[in-house]
Amino acid sequence: MGYNLSLILVFACAILGPCLVFAASSFASIYALGRNPSAAPKIFTAMIISLVFAQSLAIIALLVAFQAFVP
Repeated sequence: MGYNLSLILVFACAILGPCLVFAASSFASIYALGRNPSAAPKIFTAMIISLVFAQSLAIIALLVAFQAFVP
């Protein structure tokens, strides 16, 4: 039971962290586009870079979790 609970907690943290970054980045970029539509290329580039970093962090965290819990 303890093994399964710790596995669930690690995966939840590994998934919820990047999801929060996705939500915050998307909200901020949509808000910025609403305030200044002429800056769309700069905002879009920054948003894509932050989403790529968040996604890579999620993948690395899941790989580390798989390696840590495989017997």
